[in-house]
Amino acid sequence: MEKTTMSVQELSAQMGISLPKAYELVKKPGFPVIRVGTRILIPVEGFKEWLVINSAHE
Repeated sequence: MEKTTMSVQELSAQMGISLPKAYELVKKPGFPVIRVGTRILIPVEGFKEWLVINSAHE
């Protein structure tokens, strides 16, 4: 079974960016996040869609 969410640390590793940069990214308006208490989770499908949309604008 595939995971439906990933942590900020997993996002950092997947994108090849530093952890501080990953935290900057999840704070940007429009970036898909789910906040559960103090935890920040990124929906995998939402992230993939965000990546496609934002890659097309560059």
